[in-house]
Amino acid sequence: MPKITFTKENIELEVPEGAILRKECGRVSINTNQGVNGVGASVNKILNCFGNGMCGTCRVNIVKGAENCNSMTVREKLKFKYLPLPDPLPCMAYVGNEDTMRLACMVRVYGDIEVETGPELDLFGENFFS
Repeated sequence: MPKITFTKENIELEVPEGAILRKECGRVSINTNQGVNGVGASVNKILNCFGNGMCGTCRVNIVKGAENCNSMTVREKLKFKYLPLPDPLPCMAYVGNEDTMRLACMVRVYGDIEVETGPELDLFGENFFS
């Protein structure tokens, strides 16, 4: 069975192959709907799209094992690459993490992965102005 390691929470979780990351996070009470740098996490826990890939608040960074997940969905591409509205700031966390930033509700796990929930928004990172 695949294993998910959450870096911030220091939790390891075994899941069935093909499991949806957001649902598995809910099983162990990890809030993936973080908001911007954790601000709004309590509100976003209630006010979100409930796994439909529309709100973008459940963004996660797949630190290791991105190849063990499904490929990026159309909704993720629209959310991160083409239509960063109405929430442009959370999408800015995508800059510098183009290959690993995903929406937890769209990720299917097929092997061992390491996940960072609520990746920080860094407006002054080396890749922001490039």
